[in-house]
Amino acid sequence: MAETSPSPAGLDRQLEDLVEFRACLYRCFPSWGDALFELGDALLGAPGAVGSVPALSLEPVFRRSHGSLYKALARGDIDAEAMRALLVATRPQSWPLVFAVDASTWERPDAETSPERGFYYSASKHSAGQPIAAGWSYQWIAQLNWEANSWTAPLDALRIAPTADATTSTVGQLKALVALLPNDGAVPVFVLDAGYDPAGLAYGLSDTRAQVVVRIRDDRVFYAEAPKGRPGRPKGRPRRHGRRFKCSDARTYGRPDDEVTISDPRYGTIRARAWHNLHPRLSRRGQWSEQAEIPIVAASVIRVDVDHLPKSDGRVKKVLWLWWSGPGEPDLEMCVKAYLHRFDVEHTYRFAKNTLGWTAPCPQSPHQADRWTWLIIAAYTQLRLARSLVEDMRMPWERRRAPGKLTPARVRRGFRRLGTTIGTPASPPKSNKAGPGRPKGTTRPRRTRHPVVKKAA
Repeated sequence: MAETSPSPAGLDRQLEDLVEFRACLYRCFPSWGDALFELGDALLGAPGAVGSVPALSLEPVFRRSHGSLYKALARGDIDAEAMRALLVATRPQSWPLVFAVDASTWERPDAETSPERGFYYSASKHSAGQPIAAGWSYQWIAQLNWEANSWTAPLDALRIAPTADATTSTVGQLKALVALLPNDGAVPVFVLDAGYDPAGLAYGLSDTRAQVVVRIRDDRVFYAEAPKGRPGRPKGRPRRHGRRFKCSDARTYGRPDDEVTISDPRYGTIRARAWHNLHPRLSRRGQWSEQAEIPIVAASVIRVDVDHLPKSDGRVKKVLWLWWSGPGEPDLEMCVKAYLHRFDVEHTYRFAKNTLGWTAPCPQSPHQADRWTWLIIAAYTQLRLARSLVEDMRMPWERRRAPGKLTPARVRRGFRRLGTTIGTPASPPKSNKAGPGRPKGTTRPRRTRHPVVKKAA
């Protein structure tokens, strides 16, 4: 089927949505709003990747001095609750209610004066021989779509302190987002990769209208519901666990409760099988250490087998195990598609870091990093709203793309040409004269050093 360009009426509606989003975004900045808003526009209009934040003050859209840029991040304020409500209201209505939850590290290994740093996993840097790096951990929630592209819709970002429990923080973040979503019958689905506690998430979200799909290891052991005691049997403590189910032992599977076969051009034939009402054996530690009685957290365990993997030499495992929990019963085809599209958020992280310069600044305070993160998400959202409004400014070696099919990087190239069309709600600067600066003879006190928080295993 040939790709068609949006109609003039559709383009006008998209332009109105972009202008309205920018007006609402400006109201999310209670203080230093003009400088913060123009800083976001400089992000979108800068040529090439953002490698230096002070260089953004040289952009024409940033009509203030470079000192205002620093003060906006240090003294400005962003209403996070209003930002979340705005992002949810502007999310793509045609996309499914499927959301990827993933964390990424803003590495700050040498920032001794920056507080609230912790050790987190890093694939490129090591510390004391371990694949970890000191910095801040940010967890994003992005809505996914079924199209074969790299676009997502980030709706929330949360910095998880090293002293906070990751499962508790994730449960609170998911509950807050579900409260903002419409209650129109569809149940939101949250997809997470390995490393999260599926039982803790299922228990914390038991009273929330949400489904959770988490990747689990292939050596996990689960148990079926314990059989009821037979009449006349001596009294004693009732059994808590039934038949044993080991993911790595096919002899313990039994007959699946549900099964589906999917044909995919990249993975070939995909076979998904599910066993319902299985639960892990929890130990009295962590969040279960203070429970009077360790609960039984039942869920569905899904095994996914594929014919082949993209760009694989055949030595990679072709079996995937998923944990599903939530109201109702799992839709196996939806669970498989949701997890495969979960990797789209990796493209969003890569674009935010390598092109928009999310982790390029070196702020001292984590609150400055929070403000910069919200600016990055707002800039990405404006690019998504402008997908069909910009021309394809492709490089000579790049292929032509139809309107509305541009990548985030190619939309950003043409975004600056929309400046005269969309305008800006920010007020012009009151004065163009440089400030007096620091008085002569004054010195700053030595900044406080903050050690990296080491969380016990």
